[in-house]
Amino acid sequence: MRIQFQKLTLKNYKSHRDLVVEFGDLTKISGDNAKGKSSIPESLCWTLYGTDALGSKLDPTPIGYDFDEVKSELLLNVEDKQVLLGRGLSKGKAKYWINDVPSKATEYDELVHSLFDKDLFLSLFNPSYFFTMHPSEQRALMLRYVTTLANKEVFGQLPTAQADKLAELVKKHSLTDLEKIHRENRTKQDKAYIAAQSRTKTLLEQLNRVPEIVVDVVEAEAKIAELEKQIKEIELVAESSREGNRAYDNTEARIQSLQEQISASAAKWPSLRDEAIKDTCRTCKRPLDDGSVEAVKADKEQRKGQYQANHKALVEQRKALETELASLEYIDVSEQLEKIRKLGEDMQPLTEAINLRTRREQLEQQIEQAKAAEAETLASHNESVFILDAIKAFQAKGAELQATKVQELFTTLSIRLFKQNKGDGELKPDFEIEMDGKAYRKLSLSESIRAGLELRDVLSQQSGIVAPCFVDNAESITRFTQPNGQLIMCRVVAGQELKIETEEEAQ
Repeated sequence: MRIQFQKLTLKNYKSHRDLVVEFGDLTKISGDNAKGKSSIPESLCWTLYGTDALGSKLDPTPIGYDFDEVKSELLLNVEDKQVLLGRGLSKGKAKYWINDVPSKATEYDELVHSLFDKDLFLSLFNPSYFFTMHPSEQRALMLRYVTTLANKEVFGQLPTAQADKLAELVKKHSLTDLEKIHRENRTKQDKAYIAAQSRTKTLLEQLNRVPEIVVDVVEAEAKIAELEKQIKEIELVAESSREGNRAYDNTEARIQSLQEQISASAAKWPSLRDEAIKDTCRTCKRPLDDGSVEAVKADKEQRKGQYQANHKALVEQRKALETELASLEYIDVSEQLEKIRKLGEDMQPLTEAINLRTRREQLEQQIEQAKAAEAETLASHNESVFILDAIKAFQAKGAELQATKVQELFTTLSIRLFKQNKGDGELKPDFEIEMDGKAYRKLSLSESIRAGLELRDVLSQQSGIVAPCFVDNAESITRFTQPNGQLIMCRVVAGQELKIETEEEAQ
C-alpha cells in the first residue's frame, strides 16, 4: 500500500497564519531556527492523531498573535484514493472534517485507523518514533511483519529424539500448554518419587523384621489338615460324652431339687401332726359346740392326708430319678481335651511358619509393586524433564533462527530479540538495536538518523506499506540511503527565512 501526502493547509497553526505546502517526491524545508520548519511535519501528525511526530500531545495554538480558529488540512492519497482530513480547535473545542464534511471524533478516528496502524505509520514517517516506544512494543511491531517460523523449520535443527517427541506432542497441545503441563507434572512426580522411595524403604524394613523360614507349605498344610481332622474326631467324641454328661448332671440336679422339697415338707409334718384341737372359736373366742369340734377334727385329718399324699409323691419322684440316674454313666472328657490341646500345640508352629511365609510373600509382592510404582514415577518425571529440555532447546533454536531471520533484513544494524537469564539460562523476550556495537541510546545524532532510516525501510519492506518519511536535522548527516516513498527533509540554514521547495522546484 502506498501513502502519499499531496497538500497541507495550515491556518493559525503555531507560527503559520496561512500556509499551503504542496508535496513532491522530495520536499525540502529549510530556514533558520524558530522559522517554523519542524511545525510542518509535526502538523501532519497532529492532523492525523492529535499528537506531534513522536506521538506526544501538543498545543498547536499560536503565540504572539490573535486567532479565531486553528485548523490543519491534509490531502493525502492512499492506494490511489484521495482523502481530505481536517482537524481544528475553536474556543478550546476540537473539530473534525472528512472531505470538508464536519464529523464526529469517533468517525474521524475510525477512518484514520482504517487507513493505517498508528505505531507503524509514525515509525515509517518519523524514524525516531520507533525508539520512543517500550522495547516490548518495538519487538512486537518488528515481529508483526516478519514471517513466523514454522515448527518444522525449528524441528529440523533439533536432535532427532527431541524433534520427534515434540512433533508428536504438538498435534494435541501448543508448546506453551505442553510446558505448563510438564512443569506441573515434573513438580508432582518429584514429590511422588520421594514418597515412592519412602514406601519401598519402609516395606524393605518390614521384610527384614520377618524371619525367613524354610518351610514346605504344601507339606505343612497337609499336616495341619491331618491334625485338624484328628481334633475334629476327638471333639465329636467329646461332644457326644458331653451330651451324656449333660443328661446325668440334669438328673442329678433334679434329684437335688426334690430332696430339698422333701426336706422342707418333712419339716412341716411335726407341727401339723401335733396340732391341738381347740374347743373355742379362733376368732370370737366363744366355746364350740360338739358339731363344730368334730368339724375341726375332720379338717385336721383332711389336711394331714393331703400332706402325706404330697410328701409321698415327692419321695416317689426322687426314687424314679435315682433309678434313672443309676442307668446313666458320667464320662470323664479331660483326656480328650488334653489330646486336643497337644494336637493344637503340634499345629501351632506349622501355622506360624505358614503365616510368616505368607507375610514375607505379601511384603515381597508389595515391594515389587512399590518398585514398579517408583520406576513408573521416575519415568514420568524423566519424560517431563526430557520434554521440558526439548522445549527449551526448541525455544533457543527458534530464537536463534528468528534472530537470524530478522538480522538478515538489516545491513548495518544489529537486532537482539532475546536475552538469557543468569539464573536458569532460559531465553526471555528482549529487544535492543545496536549500530557498530553501540546501543541506539548511545548513538550520535547522525548515527541515530541513519539507524532510524534503515529500520523504517525494513518495516516498510516487511509490512508492504510505502509511506512518506520525515528527516529532521538533515544538515547533521552528509550521507544516507534514500528511503522509499516521499521524503520530507528539514535543514537549518542560518539567517534564512522559511523556504519550501519540492523536487521539481529544486530542478
